[in-house]
Amino acid sequence: MKVYDAANIRNIAVVGHGGDGKTTLVESFLYDSGAIERKGRVEDGNTTTDFDLEEIKRGFSLTAALAPVEWKNEKFNFIDTPGYFDFVGEATQAYAMADSLLIVSSAAARLEVGAEKAFTVARKMNKPVAFAVNQMDKEHAHFGKTVAQYKEKFGSGITVVYMPIMINSVFAGYINILENKAYTFEGNGVKECPIPEEFADEVAAYRQNLVENAAASDESLLEKFFAGEELSQKDIFKGLKTCVASRDIFPVFVCSASEDKCVRELMDGLISIMPTAAEAPPVPAVDANGKEISVSVLDNAPFAGQIMKTIADQFVGKISIIKAMRGTIKQTTSIYNVNSDKAEKFGNLMVMRGKNLINVPQVNAGDIFALSKLQYSSTGDTLTDSVDKIRFQALKFGEPCISLAVTAKKQGEEEKVFSGLHRLEEEDPTITVTKNAETGDMLINGMGEMHIEVTCQKLKNKFGVEAALHDPKVAYRETIKKMAEAEGRHKKQSGGAGQYGVVQIRFEPIKDKSVDFEFVNAIVGGVVPKEFIPAVEKGLRESIVHGVLAGYPMVNIRATLFDGKYHPVDSKEVAFKSAARLSYKAACAKADPVLLEPIGKVKVYIPDEYMGDIIGDINRRRGRILGMHPYEEGQMVEAEVPISEMVKYATDLRSMTQARGSFSIAFERYEEVPPQMALKIIEQTKKEGNDE
Repeated sequence: MKVYDAANIRNIAVVGHGGDGKTTLVESFLYDSGAIERKGRVEDGNTTTDFDLEEIKRGFSLTAALAPVEWKNEKFNFIDTPGYFDFVGEATQAYAMADSLLIVSSAAARLEVGAEKAFTVARKMNKPVAFAVNQMDKEHAHFGKTVAQYKEKFGSGITVVYMPIMINSVFAGYINILENKAYTFEGNGVKECPIPEEFADEVAAYRQNLVENAAASDESLLEKFFAGEELSQKDIFKGLKTCVASRDIFPVFVCSASEDKCVRELMDGLISIMPTAAEAPPVPAVDANGKEISVSVLDNAPFAGQIMKTIADQFVGKISIIKAMRGTIKQTTSIYNVNSDKAEKFGNLMVMRGKNLINVPQVNAGDIFALSKLQYSSTGDTLTDSVDKIRFQALKFGEPCISLAVTAKKQGEEEKVFSGLHRLEEEDPTITVTKNAETGDMLINGMGEMHIEVTCQKLKNKFGVEAALHDPKVAYRETIKKMAEAEGRHKKQSGGAGQYGVVQIRFEPIKDKSVDFEFVNAIVGGVVPKEFIPAVEKGLRESIVHGVLAGYPMVNIRATLFDGKYHPVDSKEVAFKSAARLSYKAACAKADPVLLEPIGKVKVYIPDEYMGDIIGDINRRRGRILGMHPYEEGQMVEAEVPISEMVKYATDLRSMTQARGSFSIAFERYEEVPPQMALKIIEQTKKEGNDE
């Protein structure tokens, strides 16, 4: 593969909804450019960018995969991205690598939420966008309806550049609106033809829109346009390119990836309109002194790059995908990890196409490449020359929104399972493995149930061990509602020195919910010698770890030691610890003990039309609505909901809102569980304890 300069490189993320043909389109780009000899099919599991075993099995993309394509002395770095929202971390990495987005949608379906979400991300990241109306070969495909939906959703910047020629429902050719020329498909190529008369009005309307939008880039062009003067092809092209870069125009192309129609022409259109890596805006960074700077691929400075993605390969080891932000890297270049403050060594300098690694002699700024076996580096880290240590901003990934308990399927494989999961954490920053200190559960946290299931399948495929998933235990607590007191008497005599200790302790609830336990020494007259008082407190602190109802920790409780007895010879610390435990169990059992459950503060972000469904669902989950607040894309519903009711809310919310909704949850406080529900929880806990 040749070495390219930034002015001849386009980094384009191919994004959109699942099932709209992104992977097939990328495969067509590779095949038509000669990068691969045989075109694979998603259905056959042999495409270049869906190479993971789980992707092949499931028939859709799970990871962001690179597809470098050389076309007419230009280089595309296409990034094929997953369309399913559980894998938003992979999409985030693709957005970070890309300088622009190609949103693919089906002409045979309504506009899907995946396209909407991609456009929203592009707006927030200020990245240029083009649209490809794909699957023109499908029954009921309708280009005009698709464009109308684009305009309704994304505004007047939608500008048709290619439109299809449909003859008897067959995709027979296309019309280049910019050139005002028509072409029919012949074999593997196209042949110019007159614009069919039945499309004349449609072409005229699209061209009028294109010229008007292009003229808006320049005041003098706009004056010419409104004066009725005809703009030259050069003026239109210049205005169109300027407006695409500034996100005032979103060009629309057409193709049929499965039939390989208009794919080469789409690459031609992307070359003529979409910005190169050299035209990408500078990115923020900080220098070695902490000063904020901007870094451009045009800077004449030493190498600097950022790790955008990490792949855990069972054969090669760790592969780091890096975007060169500045300068040039060669096989002999010394690199330094600014984040870990360590020098790094690497093997071969490579580019990655699907799972294939291709050695290259050099990579210039603006390009994307791969290094293997970096020892101290992870996703988001900055790699630089050892002299000029600048640092780029860390990649921002969404917080995991679902947690499931994970164990080894086979006894004795726990270490292998968690070692493998930690390797996969490096590959996917939206997966985390944590331990719940209260329940003892090891938790795998991710963006959805499918996300976690796929991670466990990768664990099996890559490391040969299986994990089992189940709902996590809820960290319930217990407390008391009224005062009670009891005597605890520990007396043991079995020859030799005995054990003797008696305590009278009063237990009562604490109003201050921030205090879990308070011990009060109210002994007078030395009825319990002072050297045994700490033993009483220690015995109580050990006891409250297990409540009297279901064994959950006891909280918000005050224990007052007010009386007791001792023996001058037989009294020992262990006797008073045991006496304290007995008093605790006896008193709390008659102090109206209750079960407490954790309550979370939930913020649900939804479009307005789903408001009724979401509020009804929160009420069914025993939630309390606190308020509703407008935000840029709809409403934010704020509520308090028991955490036990939110275990799989991510999946349910996605289903209720067609994946348009999102949420966050944070622990707020503990509240009493309703009596009937408490009985079920206590019975279930005791049953689980007996089973163990």
